[in-house]
Parts: sequence; structure tokens; C-alpha cells
Amino acid sequence: MTVLKYRVPYADTDQMGVVYYANYFEYFERFRNEILRDAGYTYLELEKEGIAMPVIEAVCHYKASAKYDDLLEITGRFAEAKGVKVKIECEVYRDGQLLVSGYTVHACINMKTGRPARPPEFVHSLIENPDTPKS
Repeated sequence: MTVLKYRVPYADTDQMGVVYYANYFEYFERFRNEILRDAGYTYLELEKEGIAMPVIEAVCHYKASAKYDDLLEITGRFAEAKGVKVKIECEVYRDGQLLVSGYTVHACINMKTGRPARPPEFVHSLIENPDTPKS
């Protein structure tokens, strides 16, 4: 299970002293990088294979606020792959309290043709066996 620890810097907060709402999407992106890395891949490797995964939908449900210097734990999973779309769910916690949950949906694109493409096989493996790293 991938867990990204992230300490909130002052730059992430708004005038009210809480994490600016849009920054949670950046946290989701940081998590996506780590879950891919834990699976033995990076976005750079996907791009070398000719696959891009742009975000086509992003949803965030806010339950409580994070503040400057909070140590957050960001976790999640590859939730589903249907056709050319991949859904990645994320949750943000502070001291075990759920602050935010949400997801991003990505379209897999063949970078050479610009056409939709099926997700790489490892994505399906991560959905079926989320705790199995790449061998």
C-alpha cells in the first residue's frame, strides 16, 4: 500500500491559514507519482512507451481542513480501468482523521497518434492485486 507523507508548507495555505482547496489536486498528483513508482513505473517510462495519461475529470470531497505544518498521509489506489479510462482514488489524512477524499480519471492516449489507447497491462494488475509490486 502506498502512503505518501507530506508536511504542509506555508505556501500551500490561504489567507485563512488552511490549505487552499485546489492544492489537494496537487497532492493527488504527488500520490499518483508515488503509486506508479511503487508499482515499478514512472510517468517518464510511460511516455517513453508512447502513453500519456491526461486528467479528464477531478473530484474532491472536503471534510476537514489541513493547516500549515500538518503532517499529512496521502493514500489511495487504482480503482478501475474501463476502455481507455483509468480512475485513481485518493484520501488525505491527518493523525488518522480523513480530511479529503476524491479521485481523478485519466484517458490513456497514444502519444504518437493522439488517439485513445488501452491502459498498460500493469494498471489492470494493480486493480486486481493492489499490494503486488512489479517484479
